[in-house]
Amino acid sequence: MAIYLVQHAECLSKDQDPEKGLSELGTANTNRIAEVAAGYKVPVTKILHSGKKRARQTAEIFSSLLVPVEGLAAVEGINPLDDVSRFGDQLDSKSNVMVVGHLPFMERLAAHLITGTPEKPVFKFQNAGIVCLDRHPDSGSWIIKWGIMPNIP
Repeated sequence: MAIYLVQHAECLSKDQDPEKGLSELGTANTNRIAEVAAGYKVPVTKILHSGKKRARQTAEIFSSLLVPVEGLAAVEGINPLDDVSRFGDQLDSKSNVMVVGHLPFMERLAAHLITGTPEKPVFKFQNAGIVCLDRHPDSGSWIIKWGIMPNIP
């Protein structure tokens, strides 16, 4: 049981799309990462996303391949500059929820859960990558269990 944090996929510029929907590369990378996750049978039960187009589109691609039994839903409180503690303190590792959002929120959320403060980065997110967090069986602390990233520089 775990939670899965995802930064939305690469998007178009505001000039190309005022709502900043996914680019071709963003769509391709999300499909590739979602296929890998589906191949590993990552047990996502629900996908939450911000109301922004790029997060919704990223969530829809993951949903189409991971088929969460509770579907997907837009939620408030996960926009780029929202308070991570308000959202993070209600997360349950038993829920197997995937959260698709934005920077700096996603990196600050991971830091908050793992270190207790959003000011100490613990992972550099990539567009469309998944970071799996779980509770350590002995300490109960949040840990990074694994990650699947589109680029390994």
